[in-house]
Amino acid sequence: MEANIVAVNKIVLQDELKHDDQTLLTYRIEYPEFRGSRYQMCLNVVNRFYRSMAQEYKKRAEEELFNLAVEQYKDSIEHGYPVRVFEVIQEFNVTYSRSCVISLYMDRYEYTGGAHGSTIRLSQTWNLQKCGLVKLCRLVRCPPGCREYIFRKVETQIAKNPDIYFENYRKLIRETFNENSFYCTPSGIVVYYQQYDIAPYASGIREFEIPYSNCVINPASQCFAV
Repeated sequence: MEANIVAVNKIVLQDELKHDDQTLLTYRIEYPEFRGSRYQMCLNVVNRFYRSMAQEYKKRAEEELFNLAVEQYKDSIEHGYPVRVFEVIQEFNVTYSRSCVISLYMDRYEYTGGAHGSTIRLSQTWNLQKCGLVKLCRLVRCPPGCREYIFRKVETQIAKNPDIYFENYRKLIRETFNENSFYCTPSGIVVYYQQYDIAPYASGIREFEIPYSNCVINPASQCFAV
């Protein structure tokens, strides 16, 4: 299996938005820029994908969320409430870079007033030879089927510490499951659930690693030699 041949730069978009000389929103949006000795045409596609995502998120921060911050600011001044500064943060983590495959996730944190902010996770796994996204159930080929195999593995891990989950977690892990909510690591595939999906806010984003095996495929094994 080939070693890592892709390097990554961190690109940052950041600003502080004001109204009436009062800072109402800050944002820091990080996104990756990949380069490598191979697959550069596909890496250009991948780079455009993340650059576009970052620009769209920047636009959301500067327009939709900033307008909401201004409305909340005016209401706070009128009623004598504390002014809450909105915050937008995007960070990424490359979790797998091997042969023709890269996998990563992005966490988007937003604070728009209230007791606490919220975080949403997004993730992608790329096959650079095919220049496309890898689907979860192309990697999990276990009986009695991809989804049910995953649910059983998740239930087994939850059973070790069930108190941090909602009581009806068995139902929720099926109802809230998203086949796009996964990423790869050197040791296995991690499926995850967003905040509040299967557990209270304090439990955060819940992750479950399923180790590679005869039927859980290491994605780099699907790359052909070049």
